[in-house]
Order: sequence, then C-alpha cells, then structure tokens
Amino acid sequence: MTEDHYGFATRAIHVGQDPDPTTGSVIVPIHATSTFAQDGVGGLRGGFEYSRTGNPTRAALEECLAALEGARHGRAFASGMAATDTALRTMLRPGDHVIIPNDAYGGTFRLLDKVMAHWGIEYTPVALADVDAVRAAVRPNTRLVWVETPTNPLLHIADIALLAELAHSVDARLLVDNTFASPYLQSPLELGADVVLHSTTKYIGGHSDVIGGALVTSDDELNAAFGFLQNAAGAVPGPFDAWLTLRGIKTLEVRMEKHSDNTEKVTEALLHHPKVTKVFYPGLPEHPGHEVATKQMRRYGGMVSFTVEGGVDAALRVCSRTRLFTLAESLGGVESLIEHPGRMTHLSTAGSPLQVPGDLVRLSVGIESADDLIADLVAALD
Repeated sequence: MTEDHYGFATRAIHVGQDPDPTTGSVIVPIHATSTFAQDGVGGLRGGFEYSRTGNPTRAALEECLAALEGARHGRAFASGMAATDTALRTMLRPGDHVIIPNDAYGGTFRLLDKVMAHWGIEYTPVALADVDAVRAAVRPNTRLVWVETPTNPLLHIADIALLAELAHSVDARLLVDNTFASPYLQSPLELGADVVLHSTTKYIGGHSDVIGGALVTSDDELNAAFGFLQNAAGAVPGPFDAWLTLRGIKTLEVRMEKHSDNTEKVTEALLHHPKVTKVFYPGLPEHPGHEVATKQMRRYGGMVSFTVEGGVDAALRVCSRTRLFTLAESLGGVESLIEHPGRMTHLSTAGSPLQVPGDLVRLSVGIESADDLIADLVAALD
C-alpha cells in the first residue's frame, strides 16, 4: 500500500518520519545545527547546506503536512502570519486585488490594511457565503480569493468548491485558511483550492507550546515561489519548533474527535442558557452554513462563539469569571480557552467593516471532561 492510500492517522504518524537510518531513532531527531558539512564544494549530504534553506527536522514536518492535505508540497514557517505574508507577497503584485472574508482573522486584515496596502495591494471584504456577492466584488485586477471557513470568530461557512470555480473563471487563485478546521476535518485542495494555509500553532501543534505556520499546495510553480521567499526572507521554524509540531500532529485525529464531541455538548448547553442571546456553530441545523459545512467537513470542529445579554460589559464579565476556560488568545490546544474578540484577537478591526460585535465571546473548547467545562461556563454566565 502506498502512502496516498494510508488512512489519516497513519499518515500523521508515519509520513516523513521513518526511523533514523544512522541510529534507528523511532522519532525524528532534532537536528539542532545551523550548517552542514559538505563532501567537496557543492557535495551536499542529503541535500542540506544551511538550516535557513533546509533542515531535516523541518523537511520531515513539511512532508507530513503535505500528506495530511493530500498535496505534493508543504512549506513550514515561523508563524501563521509568516506563512500569510509569504502567500500574499508571492501571489500578488502592486496593483492587484484580493477578496477577503468580511470577518477575516484580525492579523490577516491588519497585514493587508496596514502593510500590503502601502505596496499597492487592494482588498475587498465580502460575505463569502454569498457567492453572488463575491462575484460582484471581482475586479479586472482580482488575482486572489482568500477564504476562511469556518471564519474567525463568527464561524461563517464558505462553499470552497463554488468559490474555487468562480476564482478560476476570472483567472484568480483560491487560498483557504484551514486553521479552524485542520486537515482532519476539511480537505480544501480536493475541493479545488490552489493553496491551503495553516497556523500550525493551533490544532496541528495542539498543545499551546509552539508557534508555526504552513503553506501547502500541489502547484509546482507556486511551491517553488514559496520556497524561494521562505529562504530569501528567512521566516522559518527552528528544528525544535518543527519537532514539537510533528509531535502534535501524531494525535491530531483523536484530538479533533474529542474537540468536536465536547463542542457539541457545550453548544447545546449554551443554547439553553437564558443569558445567551445567540450561538454561532456550524453544527447547528439553524446555522446558515450548516448544509455546506456538512458537505465539506468531516465534523464541525472545536470552536464556538456566542453573544450574551447585557452587551460588552456582560461579555467581559463572562470572560473574567471562568476557571477551566483560561482567558487567553489563540486556540486549538488541548486546554479550553475563552476570549473577547473585540478587545483581543480582533482589536485591529475596530472601526472597520470587519469590526466584531462587542457582546461576542469566543471559545476554543479543549479535550477536558465536557461536564466540567459546561459547569464552568454556566457558573460564569450566572
């Protein structure tokens, strides 16, 4: 059986991670070196010369990431934002236009609005669930459609296949930020996407102990361009970061199943609490993107957001009262986190068309006992 036919968990544990041929180490070694001895000028052992250009630990991670997304190529970066920056600078030129979600991640918006705009990159926020609205936003200079699905923090769902068809019809590319879903729950390349982006800090790493990012594609030309900028700009993960991310990947399937189990139970409890005014979760039949999410996702994930009675002050009080849900930014770790997007992860969108509701609370539901998590939330809400 070839690697292409292995199940997800088998790929996560084995692809790129054969026992070390020198020592027999079952786990990929941490190659903590800046440079590599050469057998004569240009005589590279295993193709490695300098760890910014390539490192065996990072190469193992990149091979595994590609396998998880069913792709030919993977590139690992020092952070999700480093991957985002590389994607934008590779795929766009001054004067080009990109369509983004109207509730895009705050860091993505900040990079486009405060950095890329100075270099002549134009952007338009659109409700990506409305394909007609996306079509109406297309300009002659549109070169990229940037998709988050589910979005952060309102959990909107975009139809990847339809948007890929639309993007390609106008000679644009489609990139999917797959961070919220992870490769286990969603496979954008199979649905027509050109590139998949991850903040590997989140579900892929899974333990809140490492920062990283990734770009995955089957486009040889794009991969070469990503690799050039990866080396030229140097925003690469160190070998220990790559090793930690590989360690997290091994349990991705079992963690995502538990995250999803717990989130479904937490969502049900939120729906029945009198102080919760609205719940955002694609697993709910009443969610406007439920049908599309059911079609393109294995399950609905570990993120849920909700609004509370009493506005901003009430939302801030809830965030400050939980004990098991730690008040912190980020998401996707084994522990549960709570945050106020308007004052934390999405503060950069304040006053813009992407500003999030002030009464919104976002949860990253961990893999603790669901009953304990529900009791913690109920106590905070009460």
